[in-house]
Amino acid sequence: MAETKDTGKDGKGGKGGKGGTATAPKGGAPSGSSGKTKDKAPAGAVDHAPKAAEGKPRLQDYYEKTVRPKLAKDFGLSNPNQVPRVVKIVLNVGMGDAGKNPKQLDAAVEELGLITGQRAMVTRAKKAIANFGLRAGMPVGAAVTLRGARMYEFLDRFINLAIPRIRDFRGLPTRSFDGRGNYTFGIKEQMIFPEIDYDRVEKIHGMDITLVSSTSRDDLAMGLLRELGWPFRGETPQRVA
Repeated sequence: MAETKDTGKDGKGGKGGKGGTATAPKGGAPSGSSGKTKDKAPAGAVDHAPKAAEGKPRLQDYYEKTVRPKLAKDFGLSNPNQVPRVVKIVLNVGMGDAGKNPKQLDAAVEELGLITGQRAMVTRAKKAIANFGLRAGMPVGAAVTLRGARMYEFLDRFINLAIPRIRDFRGLPTRSFDGRGNYTFGIKEQMIFPEIDYDRVEKIHGMDITLVSSTSRDDLAMGLLRELGWPFRGETPQRVA
């Protein structure tokens, strides 16, 4: 009777290979490891690394520390919510020939973006006026509305950099309030802003600037602007530290 070869696990031909060591099952942990994987951070983990603190604009900090307490004391305002503050600033450029010269409108939008640090919005006609050749929806200018930190930064630059560049400047009028605490004035040239490059100007144009305050009283709004260093005509402006 013929003898058969031993193909057991301890032999060379066994499934365990030479030496009889068993391999790890498919999909399991490799031999000699504890079967643990590296710990992964959870999906909602918060990075506690130190980050640079964001500072407030200089004029905003001056308002909160100096102007607000002074206004509350001068006008006898016991409620902090009654103290006036600047809510927003609106810059508006009107261009009647924007429909015929779109290149000039694009230049005005770009200039407003440079001045304010915020992209301007193209304003369009709401009604059609046949006498002016105006149709509803035609572009008539550009506008920007500033709030928060950008508003204070623009106001600081306008008071200290742009206004001194106005030719024959004698102060801004005191009668430009609308009776509801808002102040509107106009400038004749956009060249007073240092951000404008003389060589790239397509057309010299003016703009209207409106300062909207949180109060409905003109005397409170005037006191607020005066404390912020607004150069009213016939007055020495308050110096902002």
